Amino acid sequence: MKLSGAQILCETLLEQGADTIFGYPGGAVLNIYDALYQYQDRIRHIITAHEQGAAHAADGYARATGKTGVVLATSGPGATNLVTGIATAYMDSVPMVAITGNVGVPLIGKDSFQEVYIAGITMPITKHNFVVGRVEELADTVREAFQIAQSGRPGPVLIDIPKDITAAMCEYEPKPAVQPTEEGFVVADEDLRRIAAEINAAQRPVIYYGGGIVASGAYQELLELMHKADIPAAGTIMSLGSLPAEEPLYLGMVGMHGKVSSGWAVDRADLLLSIGARFSDRVATNIDRFAPKARVIHIDVDAAEINKNLPTDDFLVSDAKTFLAGVLPYVREAKHSEWRAQIDVWREKLDYKPQDAADCLRPHQIVRLCAELGGEDLIFTTDVGQHQMWTAQYCGRSHPRQLLTSGGLGTMGFGYGAAIGAKVARPNQPVIHVTGDGSFHMNLNELCTTVTYELPVITVIMNNQVLGMVRQWQSMFYEKRYSSTTLERKTDYVKLAEAFGAQGFRCTTPEEFRAALTKALAHQGPTVIDCVVDRDERVLPMIAAGQDIRNIIAD
Repeated sequence: MKLSGAQILCETLLEQGADTIFGYPGGAVLNIYDALYQYQDRIRHIITAHEQGAAHAADGYARATGKTGVVLATSGPGATNLVTGIATAYMDSVPMVAITGNVGVPLIGKDSFQEVYIAGITMPITKHNFVVGRVEELADTVREAFQIAQSGRPGPVLIDIPKDITAAMCEYEPKPAVQPTEEGFVVADEDLRRIAAEINAAQRPVIYYGGGIVASGAYQELLELMHKADIPAAGTIMSLGSLPAEEPLYLGMVGMHGKVSSGWAVDRADLLLSIGARFSDRVATNIDRFAPKARVIHIDVDAAEINKNLPTDDFLVSDAKTFLAGVLPYVREAKHSEWRAQIDVWREKLDYKPQDAADCLRPHQIVRLCAELGGEDLIFTTDVGQHQMWTAQYCGRSHPRQLLTSGGLGTMGFGYGAAIGAKVARPNQPVIHVTGDGSFHMNLNELCTTVTYELPVITVIMNNQVLGMVRQWQSMFYEKRYSSTTLERKTDYVKLAEAFGAQGFRCTTPEEFRAALTKALAHQGPTVIDCVVDRDERVLPMIAAGQDIRNIIAD
């Protein structure tokens, strides 16, 4: 059948299983939006307040589902407004297809109105990008973009489509949805036997795992290996929820703000089996002194990560699920009773245990109350800063894809867009967006989106009137010279929420917060809860940059 380029785009998106697009219209994508009007009963379009919010929403949709998120923006500033969202997805290996319009082919390179070379701008922050030169190429380009986004280490792909391509007519032939390629996933039997032998020989083994476990869906296989070989496991912030929170072998989060006991376990391990993690500077805070006694084995789907940050003793290039399923038959049943007993002593004596309060709101109480009242299906999204770390430490998620946070790029302003995407993707699950007053000022415009679409997203603001994480560093390492971190903004968040059409509450005690959150969870629209928090609250424990577990600050 003969269709316009815009119609071919819609048909191909449907073919690939995309039922939702987040975006913002403009001149260069008018033909696409006209087609979306025709397809509105098959493709849901969510218009956000800003293109960056749309990119984060597509990202949140992908993180909550494992599907590829789709975002659409016009040329020029519309396209450049996607850049931070694309970079956020790239750093956290999130599958996304970003579609931008551009000026017509005859106008490209002439500094035309709203013309920008977005393919060049985004080249360092995408897995691949395309500029469509002929309408006959469009359908296959979209298919290839989805395949690239989903295959291997997931990530964002950009398709830039000139306006005249969306108007041109062409024959369209439907095809089945593409499948991720599995090239490089097959692991040789001899390699699996070698790694298994090293696991079997270890006396103090630790598994260090990351977002690759989530991306490959290897939760059950990870748990099977831990139980069979009696190996404790510590995870990164990107992996939270991969293991049940109460699993005895689960050591919790490791790294700069991870548990002391998990850090000591890595420090004293004789074997560190890293699966789907990349030894980032927030975990391996000092490369020269990270896991100094351990033989390090690195399993990662991306060969570029092997020996990039930390020299390894052995490695395999494979996705986590393929590796774990392959190695399990060669791993022997084992018990490491003395090793586990030592870790239990560290847990009891060294792990930070914050004290509750009744007359004020402490951050850990806020997060724990969210987890308690929201239930096991609750999805947390965060922005970046102290509130992010407190949420990671105390959210207690036991299922994957329930903590959506910017771990790699550290994007303030990520959380509200991600919450919109998560709620659209998972309408029957509660979504709580935890933020700070600094971060919230970067994304509060998206309140209009949740109100318009009647999305019951709950925003919990840890309001300490400062840029808390930067101030914490200034307090600890800069002799309390609080340069530009004391905000003292006069924003009334309750009135702000009401002005947008949402409901708002202000809380100063746990009981007030419990009452407000209970009402918010029962409300059919968005809510903002302003939680007054002491500006001197610190995220603890903490390992300073360049230090190691032996220099941890725990009180």
